[in-house]
Amino acid sequence: MHISEGVLSAPVLAGGAALSAAGLALGLRKMGFERLPQVALLSAVFFVASLIHLPVGPASLHLVLNGLVGLLLGWAAFPAIFVGLTLQAILFQYGGLTGLGVNTLSMALPAVICYYAFAPWLRRGGKAALLTAAFAAGFCSVLLAGVITALSLYLSGEAFLAAAWGVLAASLPAMVIEGVVTSAAVWFLKMVRPSSLGAGQV
Repeated sequence: MHISEGVLSAPVLAGGAALSAAGLALGLRKMGFERLPQVALLSAVFFVASLIHLPVGPASLHLVLNGLVGLLLGWAAFPAIFVGLTLQAILFQYGGLTGLGVNTLSMALPAVICYYAFAPWLRRGGKAALLTAAFAAGFCSVLLAGVITALSLYLSGEAFLAAAWGVLAASLPAMVIEGVVTSAAVWFLKMVRPSSLGAGQV
């Protein structure tokens, strides 16, 4: 969900930039040099998955896989998602540079929340627990991203209230799709590289 350039108010942009900067600092601190290839790979996955957009008012919906990124990276999801969004803003004008802080926050904060909520089940649960946790991470990451995006729009002016509700409503099918795709990806990793499911431990 990218919020278009020039839509948000200055206080919302400033607040989003400050919170994203804090998340980036913490993510870089916890990342470690040895995890750089994994972070770069998942940043590329996020970048590619987000290229197909469906416009919804002043925002847009697309497959993002931020739940998967969060499950695998923890706080390192912030730098991974930030790099992907920056490249999209520069190369394709998705979201723009002024809204980069808010857009990063709306994608990366849900990823971190889902890491803490669901990643432990990937390591200690059976197949049913793993698939359920992965689906929940994909579903909830989009739900929370939609809530943050809608709240950002609403805080920028009551004129955006209808657009905020529209973003949330349009996110419903994306939540289910993200849940299914995240479950499939996590199950595949469980089969071929189970160690990656614990790599984001902080």
